[in-house]
Amino acid sequence: MTGPGDVPQAYLDRLRPVCLDLPETYEEPAWVGTRWRIRRRTFAHVCTVDPDHQAAYARAAGTDGPICVLTFRCPGDEIAGLLAAGPPFFKPDWGADVVGMALDDTTDWAEVAELLTESYCVLAPKKLAARVDRPG
Repeated sequence: MTGPGDVPQAYLDRLRPVCLDLPETYEEPAWVGTRWRIRRRTFAHVCTVDPDHQAAYARAAGTDGPICVLTFRCPGDEIAGLLAAGPPFFKPDWGADVVGMALDDTTDWAEVAELLTESYCVLAPKKLAARVDRPG
């Protein structure tokens, strides 16, 4: 397991407030990178992918160089739309409702906030999800 140092601090500074403002969430180090959870379920995970060490991530993202990726949960009826948009979105081979997104200097952070809020609502108990202001 690594610390959060493999993710640019600027990305963590953007992701933390969104994730931690959701009811009963917490942050913890993941096997690589950082993840945010509701109860014991991961709704967001960010890491820098190195093809020599995270080959599954690299294949899914279609990269042969280091890249910072965010994975999150997505309602089934929205997955096709994100993937049809193409990069920065990609479909990892694990979890039917997991979608990946490459983060870079052109990332739309408002869109990321909406996607993470929706991801939380996919996994959170209904009573907690009902307390969240969801995007339109």
